[in-house]
Amino acid sequence: MKVVITSSSQTLAEPIDMHFGRAKYFILADTETGHATAHDNAQNLHAAQGAGIQSAETVAKLGAEAVITGSVGPKAFRALQAAGVKIALVESACPGTEALRRFKDGELPVLDSPNSEGHWV
Repeated sequence: MKVVITSSSQTLAEPIDMHFGRAKYFILADTETGHATAHDNAQNLHAAQGAGIQSAETVAKLGAEAVITGSVGPKAFRALQAAGVKIALVESACPGTEALRRFKDGELPVLDSPNSEGHWV
């Protein structure tokens, strides 16, 4: 399974970024092979609006089946849901390796609604 982990760095060793749409990087990890690649999301980091939707489009284009993050606003949630991408929630920033392990072990809850009101609310 391909999973995106939100991150402020290009490595899974660093803590995840708790904000989906404005995460600096998306790390695409393959749970089968363990291979991971970092993808720059800087264009959405300081976007005036639409960061969540644009980030969701990026995740879908990467072929991810799930996202691990700390918060997702309503527009990003709807876009991810429309693309068939599950959203797994971590409660606090932890290394990406730990978040991925917890996801694979079924320890992370999957969101059925947004858990943030969005950036500008």
